Amino acid sequence: MRILVANVNTTESMTRAIADQARRVALPDTEIIPITPIFGADSVEGNYESYVAAVAVMESIRAYKGEYDAIVQAGYGEHGREGLQELFDVPVVDITEAAAATAMFVGHKYSVVTTLDRAVPMIEDRLKLAGLFERCASVHASGLAVLELERDPEAAIDIIVEKAAHAVEHDRAEAICLGCGGMSGLTARVIERTGVPVIDGVSAAVKLAESLVTQGLTTSKIRTYAPPRPKHFKNWPPNR
Repeated sequence: MRILVANVNTTESMTRAIADQARRVALPDTEIIPITPIFGADSVEGNYESYVAAVAVMESIRAYKGEYDAIVQAGYGEHGREGLQELFDVPVVDITEAAAATAMFVGHKYSVVTTLDRAVPMIEDRLKLAGLFERCASVHASGLAVLELERDPEAAIDIIVEKAAHAVEHDRAEAICLGCGGMSGLTARVIERTGVPVIDGVSAAVKLAESLVTQGLTTSKIRTYAPPRPKHFKNWPPNR
């Protein structure tokens, strides 16, 4: 089985970290193929960057010539999953939805700890669109920018644990979702310090993708995710 794992930003070190986490949880015969967008921002923390990232991920995967069985979109709260499902027959799993869906199997209510406060509405909207918001106790911002997670992981752990503990104590959350692909690899340490299940979206998405492939399931092409109709695109894609 071959799974494309697409980072939504152009920071190669983050792509490597996401791929490392994906490989840690993948089955021995699953090959993880990391994808970094061919254009876009070095971190995605707002709506404009998110829309650019959606197009960049779609075009980067369209340009990939190898074979694969599933796609993981490794951006928390990002747009574009629906477009990928139109373009490709293979299962497409978004880490936001994968984390929340997994959390509901291990607790009644879950909370999300993410990066900047401006990301909170984006995550809430993604969860509402996916039908997963009803059991979300809260979404908390750590105040950390995406690239700060790489620069000072020890400080990041302390802040994430503080926000997670608040969600458990005050919001009655029973599980915590780590709300950024750049938080991959922090799960065990947050579990140790909070005592509740902690779900990393990359890990959850890889395991869901493997399950869908094993079951022989593909993306439905009836109505919603039917292939795009043939059209003339002016000056698109650029520089290709």
